[in-house]
Amino acid sequence: MKIAFIVPYVPNQVRTRSYNLITYLSRLGHEVDVFTVGSGKIDLADAETLKSRCRAVYYYEQPVWRSLFNSALAVPSNKPLQAVYSRQPELIHRLGDIFGKNGNHLEYDVVHVEHLRGSEYGRYLKSKFPVLPVVWDSVDCISHLFRQAAGQSTSLFGKFVSRFELGRTEKTEAELLGIFDHILVTSAVDRNALLEATRVGETPAPITVLSNGVDQDYFQPNPGVAKEPETLVFSGKMSYHANISMVKYLVNEIMPLIWRRRPTVRLFVVGKDPSPEIKKMEENPLITVTGTVSDIRPYLWKSTVAVAPLVYGAGIQNKILEAMAVGLPVVTTSKALLSLRAVPDRDILLGDTPEEFAASVLRLLDNPDWGHKVGEAGRSFVQDHHDWGRISEQLAGIYESVALSVKVDFAPINQR
Repeated sequence: MKIAFIVPYVPNQVRTRSYNLITYLSRLGHEVDVFTVGSGKIDLADAETLKSRCRAVYYYEQPVWRSLFNSALAVPSNKPLQAVYSRQPELIHRLGDIFGKNGNHLEYDVVHVEHLRGSEYGRYLKSKFPVLPVVWDSVDCISHLFRQAAGQSTSLFGKFVSRFELGRTEKTEAELLGIFDHILVTSAVDRNALLEATRVGETPAPITVLSNGVDQDYFQPNPGVAKEPETLVFSGKMSYHANISMVKYLVNEIMPLIWRRRPTVRLFVVGKDPSPEIKKMEENPLITVTGTVSDIRPYLWKSTVAVAPLVYGAGIQNKILEAMAVGLPVVTTSKALLSLRAVPDRDILLGDTPEEFAASVLRLLDNPDWGHKVGEAGRSFVQDHHDWGRISEQLAGIYESVALSVKVDFAPINQR
């Protein structure tokens, strides 16, 4: 198939979903053209790297000032800031040229648009070329995320933004369900949340759960790296409010209980763009905040336990899958099982209160052999359920069914 893949940020090892879907669709023999925007040298370098993983990359610079300008213009409207943040006029113009010239849109079998931030591009294409099959990968239900953040965020600014965006996002997601031909999400929780947003009397597009996977050639155990005893690791983009909330909960409520029993336990907080309040945690000599790292695997390899105390969230937590893939035992909360079919106390450990979470971590620290078994079981679980190759085959099947159904719907009556 010929696929136009529109992403509102440059896919890379951190933005793992689009990066691996593009990679594995290409490996399956599909021709993938990527349309994306970014800002700065790192994004430009990532776009260059991506060229080796698909047929073509159309990259457009999106300065931060433009994103802020887009957001400012949206404030008096009813559009979510998320939906306009990555809107790039030159890319929209280029899409119009590419798809409109000589009926060229018929040369693509399907268009894939990722995230609410990319939805404006898909909306534009559907308005210009109604027969164009467009699949929207919502990834998460953003209104569901905002609903949780509005009630649970400890940041006043975070609460304000979440509440400001919530109504707009609910309305827009409901509209998009009726515009695109097929919707993707990463978990059943997000699918149900989107279905609840459906407007009365309207039938939404089909919504399919397309799970996240792990690049298992990249995330593997490494017996050559010695474990550092009593070392915990938390990973994730540290400007993301859900991750900030998790680390604050971990450091303020869980770690004191662990340190009471084991006062030398260390914590690595690994991820780009840590907020000032996260950086300040390094005043404790037992906490290391790394900021951006070129490779997260060494921290996973040398740690004893991965921790992910979900306070709220949507979709699947890649941090959990990556830790499990390298054979590292993981402690999280039962919220993770809303999107993972892992078996507690076999594949993964849980703790829904600070006391329960600390107890699970201490069990692993006290019993290294058992921790190794949990890590091995977690790795087997990821191999069985979160392989990008299988997930990409599932996605290709969705593309084929969407392309066929759209062609049938718009075929002349005498051809049906």
